[in-house]
Amino acid sequence: MTGEDESLTGLFAQWRGGNAHAGEAVLAQVYDELRRLAQRYLHGSGSLTLQPTALVNEALIKLIGADPDWDSRAHFFGAAARAMRQVLVDAARCRLAEKRGGGAVHLTLGAASGEHGRDDIELLALDQLLCRLAELDLVQARVVELRYFVGLSIDDTARVMELHPSAVNREWTMARAWLKRELER
Repeated sequence: MTGEDESLTGLFAQWRGGNAHAGEAVLAQVYDELRRLAQRYLHGSGSLTLQPTALVNEALIKLIGADPDWDSRAHFFGAAARAMRQVLVDAARCRLAEKRGGGAVHLTLGAASGEHGRDDIELLALDQLLCRLAELDLVQARVVELRYFVGLSIDDTARVMELHPSAVNREWTMARAWLKRELER
């Protein structure tokens, strides 16, 4: 565990204990990183209208609205990935409702790792498939959330999930293959 991880872990404990200043310190530590991740993610998805700041702010509203029960950096970033996923899916649903079924949002599984243009899929289909994948293999579903929705690298995902990078790479490869196969059905 790095010093930054230990610092966040201590702040999470204080925040859970009711210290509002600790909550502010947590947000100050993670906000810029989340914004950079959102910017990197949204850069690869030209059809989305959300700005990185809006995505992070909406995700943080979802996170802060719940009890701050995170106990580690990994736990927090996992929750942040789910919140960002929810914000993106909600935005896609709103756009689809406005267009009455047209204009599906297309993203790529490679967008998180800079591999634009491959594995085009609809965001809503990905969300449904991730729910199914989580029932089959929760680790793979979390890897996809962290890589795809938060834009973490293999090494960063490994650090957050407390796994070896080769294990994350293996899970990412298997998850992408499963998602692609399911989308082709």
